[in-house]
Amino acid sequence: MSKHESRPPVGSASENLPREQRGGLGSASRSPAVGEIGFVGLGHMGTAMAANLVAAGRRVIAYVRRPDRISQLEALGLRPTTDIGDLLDCELVISMLPDDAALREVVFGRSDDDLDGLAAGLMPGAIHLSMSTISTATASLVASEHARYGQGYVAAPVFGNPDAAKARQLFIVAAGASADVERCRPILDVLGQRTFVIGADPQDANLFKLLGNMMSATALEMLGEVVAVVRKRGLDPRPFIELMTSTMFGGRAHKIYGDKIARQDYAAGFVLPLVLKDVRLALAEAEKSSVPMPSVSVVRDRLITGIARGYGELDWTALGLIAAEDAGLYAVPLSAVDD
Repeated sequence: MSKHESRPPVGSASENLPREQRGGLGSASRSPAVGEIGFVGLGHMGTAMAANLVAAGRRVIAYVRRPDRISQLEALGLRPTTDIGDLLDCELVISMLPDDAALREVVFGRSDDDLDGLAAGLMPGAIHLSMSTISTATASLVASEHARYGQGYVAAPVFGNPDAAKARQLFIVAAGASADVERCRPILDVLGQRTFVIGADPQDANLFKLLGNMMSATALEMLGEVVAVVRKRGLDPRPFIELMTSTMFGGRAHKIYGDKIARQDYAAGFVLPLVLKDVRLALAEAEKSSVPMPSVSVVRDRLITGIARGYGELDWTALGLIAAEDAGLYAVPLSAVDD
C-alpha cells in the first residue's frame, strides 16, 4: 500500500479496551521506536527540539509548508519536506503545533486536500507523540482517532521556552498507554531534563500543562504589579527581585521572569496571543469542572489589553509592561530598542 493511500481503521475494538490501553492498540509488544522520526511543527520550539534529535544521532524528516525554510532546516541536519506523506512510514511522528485547529488538521487532514491526515496514513503500531499545548477535548478526540487505526498516541506537552528547548532543559509531562510511553522515553530523554509520567489518559497531561501555565501567568502578573510599585517609588526593582527570589519565591518562574520584568525585557519568547489561547483553554477546563479562577480571569483581560495596545509580538513578560503603563510609568520594551 502506498503511503499516500489511507489505511483502513481497525474497527471498533479499541473502543472496548480498558482506559489505560486506549491509544496503544497494536504497539504494546513493540520495541522503542527506531528509524526515521517524523516531525510536524517547526516553530522556534519545534526546530530546537528536532535539531537536538539530530545531534543525538536520530534521522528526522521535518514537514514544513513553506519551501523557503528548507535550506535552514537542511543546515541543521534535518530532512525537510513539503509533503506530509513522507512521514507516513515513520514508526514515530512528533507534533509541536500551536493550537487545537492545527493539530486536528494534521491528524484528520483537510477536506480540500487529497491527502489524508496522520491517523489514516500512519501504519498500525506507529505512535503519534503530541507535544503541543492543546485542550483536553482535542487530546481525547485525537487519541480515539489513532486508536481506531491501531496506532498509539502519547501526549507530552513541555514546560520551558525556546532557550530551554535548545539546552535540553525542558520538563515534559507525559500520559498515554504505558507501553507507548516507554517506546517514546528514549526520545523524551533527548528532548528534556526530566519526564513526569502522570497516567494512561493523554488528556490528563494537557490539563496539567494548562494549569501549570496558569500558575506561571498569574505569577508574572503579580511580578509586574509589584515591580511597578517599586519603580513608582523611584527605586531599582532588581534588588527587590533578588531579595524575593533568594528567600520566599525561589522558583524558576519568579527567578527567570522576575529578572526580565525588572530589566524591562519583553523580547519575544512566549508571545501574548499564544498565552491568551492557553488562558482561555484553562478557563474552559475550570468552567467545565465548575471551578472559578478569578485570578486567571484578570490575566486574560490584561493579555487582551496588551494585544490591543500592539504588544502581540512581545513575550508574556509584557504583563509587566502593561502594569507599568497602568501605573503611569513610561516603559520602553528592550525588543523595540534592539530593533
